[in-house]
Amino acid sequence: MTPVIAGFDHHRVPVADGVSLHTAVGGSGTPVVLLHGFPQTHLMWRHVAAALAADHTVICPDLRGYGASDKPAETDGTVYAKRTMAADVVALARELGHERFALAGHDRGALVAFRAALDHPGMLTHLACLDVLPTLDMWEVMHGVTAAVGFHLYLMAQPPGLPERMIGAAPDAFFGHFLDTWTADRRAVPAEVRAAYLAACREAVPSIVADYRASAGVDIEHDRADRAAGRTLGMPVSVLQQDWGAALGFDAAALWRAWAADLRHTTVTCGHFMAEEAPDDIVKALRELLAR
Repeated sequence: MTPVIAGFDHHRVPVADGVSLHTAVGGSGTPVVLLHGFPQTHLMWRHVAAALAADHTVICPDLRGYGASDKPAETDGTVYAKRTMAADVVALARELGHERFALAGHDRGALVAFRAALDHPGMLTHLACLDVLPTLDMWEVMHGVTAAVGFHLYLMAQPPGLPERMIGAAPDAFFGHFLDTWTADRRAVPAEVRAAYLAACREAVPSIVADYRASAGVDIEHDRADRAAGRTLGMPVSVLQQDWGAALGFDAAALWRAWAADLRHTTVTCGHFMAEEAPDDIVKALRELLAR
């Protein structure tokens, strides 16, 4: 059987024309929305969500293009723009009866959360971003051979056709590479969960590529426009990430501080999939954020 978040109900929630998000909902209390990363689904939050549900309504969707959510065709660059995906999240919260909510995202989900916080600041009470830089900053720090760690960013930035064919020829090898190499403790992603991630990604190659392709195009334009306009994040923000700056030569906290005045930046020692490798630490960090 496909693993699930114990005690959570599952819904298909319409968020845009022709797009519904598969969403797990549990607990009661003030709402917290958790957005997953690549190459995962909402299941990555299974430990964190169960803990937070003790005193919060916890909402865990599969992002558009991922998992069991709808995967619209990439008719243009806006279909998987983080602005569009952020609007999905806002519509999801409203459909579930919430006009204000805290938002946490990991990896791709953190980029969606960041965009939601800039585009819909009145709806977000708190923001947490796990193991990313904002899109514009990410591309600016990638340089030289050290940037090989992000080879997939460049592959999926290519025009439609080639990356989809290459990844589709061996999807389990491609997506499995990241599940294996980005995890410090492989026991954190047990076999049945790994199999669920690979099965979901296998069915979503075009939409996953489209998500990444948008981050090499329209997402940069949106970040650049916000930076030029001086827009920043007004809500309390927590960022947890590995020390990629040591390898790539940047100060992650300084880059984030330019976007968020009320920032707590923490460098973690676990691997990329921190909600699975160190769930107690992530729960503690989120509870501290929600108390600010």
